[in-house]
Amino acid sequence: MNLLFALMIVGPLAASAGALLVRERGALRDVITMVGLGTAAAASWVMFGIVARDGTQTVRVGGWDPELGIVLVADRFAALVLPIALAIIFVVEIFAIGQRRTAWGANPELSGPLLGVLTAGVSLAFLTGDLFTLFVAFELILVSSYVLLTHQGQRAQVRSGMSYVVMNLLASTLFLFGLAYVYAATGTVNMALLTERMGDLSDGVRIGIGAWFFVVFGTKAAVFPLFSWLPDSYPTAPTTITAVFAGLLTKVGIYAMIRFHTLMGLDELGGAMLIIAGVTMVIGAIGALAQSNVKRILSFHIISQIGYMLMGLGLFTAAGTAGAILFLVHHMPVKTVLFLVGGLIENEQGTGRLDRSGGMASRRPIIAALFAVPALSLAGLPPFSGFIAKFSVISAGIEARATPIVFLALFAGLLTLMSMTKIWLGVFWGSPPVDVDGDEPPGNRKTMLAATGLAVLGTLTISLFAGALFDLSVEAAEELRSVSAYRDAVLR
Repeated sequence: MNLLFALMIVGPLAASAGALLVRERGALRDVITMVGLGTAAAASWVMFGIVARDGTQTVRVGGWDPELGIVLVADRFAALVLPIALAIIFVVEIFAIGQRRTAWGANPELSGPLLGVLTAGVSLAFLTGDLFTLFVAFELILVSSYVLLTHQGQRAQVRSGMSYVVMNLLASTLFLFGLAYVYAATGTVNMALLTERMGDLSDGVRIGIGAWFFVVFGTKAAVFPLFSWLPDSYPTAPTTITAVFAGLLTKVGIYAMIRFHTLMGLDELGGAMLIIAGVTMVIGAIGALAQSNVKRILSFHIISQIGYMLMGLGLFTAAGTAGAILFLVHHMPVKTVLFLVGGLIENEQGTGRLDRSGGMASRRPIIAALFAVPALSLAGLPPFSGFIAKFSVISAGIEARATPIVFLALFAGLLTLMSMTKIWLGVFWGSPPVDVDGDEPPGNRKTMLAATGLAVLGTLTISLFAGALFDLSVEAAEELRSVSAYRDAVLR
């Protein structure tokens, strides 16, 4: 068991170090990177099977007691989300290998090794059982993502990267203050122990801690009004970097929020969360509709879709939490695919602007098909995974009689469909722009198409097994809400 945890966390770091040592030897560097990422992804799927069969798995690093030491925990929630996250990074690296000969590609000497560091941070964030190690995971993600965002040195990247790092450093500072207060009040930062000791605090202190960490995790997740860094920074990054960011970074924030606020039983914050969720999903959808660039439209969609996950959490019911988890599982690969298609569009046309695009459905029907599947899923149309995910969240809202948020969710879904139609009409319909010639685009298009197709296949697989995934989401939600199951597994 220790080996599986090590492969998911230490393995990518070791591969990153090896890839950096041979960074000028392209083929060997890529092999080392792919082996590290692939091994971590394979280990996560093995862990998924073990957890599904035997229940929560834990490792006490160094054998230390949870009171002081680091405990890694793979419960049903972590085991469900982590394999999808690591599979996404693996597929995106395949796309990156094909794109590197283009103006849109990331620097291969840095991007692959840094993706390994990012992978370690993501794995640690999903598996940690204490808040301090979660802070360390966030910092691993922040450092690697900032370099990935700005390493090409373009003015727009550096400018938007400053907004990204300032907001995230602010969140990290607040996180440290929150950690200090929690430790002073309870004598621990282990989440299993906190489930016992938070109940000893007064309601005001407990709710204040919940609100504080909602701001911390909400900044990472880009909820309203803490989202300003996202739509400016994501479109400027290389496609492969943006695809990973879109699929994972905000989801780490919402994952932490779901775990912490559910385990700590902070139901009193539900009303405020629902208000913020409604505003987040509508503002994001309206912002997407107002854009004229593919990546900016997709970036605002991330904000809107986070609102649905926050809605599920804010209901503080088993059905709502299960809906949020299923939405999280659905959204990671779908959003990654859409940004990969955005990279294909830029590679073919030299731009992602709608007013300088057109006619790709007739010139590149494969790319049109690769866009259509995740676009329909994101809009929430059946039979795709987005329909099942939205239906689960909205039905939980109806069951909880939260009529206003249900209405806002339906309204935001309509706006999302309109903005995806806007991309289709602007990029794939009509006549091609006069300055587009028939020359073969740069990069290895077959590799890029294969990686995107593999990711689309992943979204269709989620749709095909949506019933089973919903059942797993319900089990994960019930385990989180029962609290005792998580606590007993960690402290036994």
